[in-house]
Amino acid sequence: MKRILPILLALLGLGVGLGAGVMLKPAPEAVAEACGAEGLPPCDDTATADPFRTPTDPPAVPGVVTYVPIAKPFVVPVFSGERVVAMVVVSVSVSTSLEGAGILDAVEPRLRDSFLTALFRHANSGGFDGSFTSGQKMDDLRLALLRAAREVMAEAPVGEVLITEIARQET
Repeated sequence: MKRILPILLALLGLGVGLGAGVMLKPAPEAVAEACGAEGLPPCDDTATADPFRTPTDPPAVPGVVTYVPIAKPFVVPVFSGERVVAMVVVSVSVSTSLEGAGILDAVEPRLRDSFLTALFRHANSGGFDGSFTSGQKMDDLRLALLRAAREVMAEAPVGEVLITEIARQET
């Protein structure tokens, strides 16, 4: 009896939990009515698929996704007044389709220039000051790099830009 009682209590708890879940599950009509209601987010899957997408961005990468690393890391100076106080080294990879990988190789110089522009803008706005790996600063940097990549690679889908390495060296 000492061994059966804990098993029976566990089964009883499991049964009560399942019963409560089934009873409290909202009806499909209630979920459909809530979609798009005022103050609630839309229920389509594309709204939450990529938080960095804007309505004007091209669609996400269809089919097989490949990650293409940009060969050389980016080196960005961090200024304080007229003086360089640190150097930031950033390595990135771009998510695209298999066809987009060939296009990326062809436009890599333009893509590097666009990424450098975004990185310099981020540095000049204080993005690499203080705790530069905090959530919001990294999100802002990823968004800027993603927009730069989508602008240069308009003919190929770009899903995301991954920051694979980042380091700051004080001078």
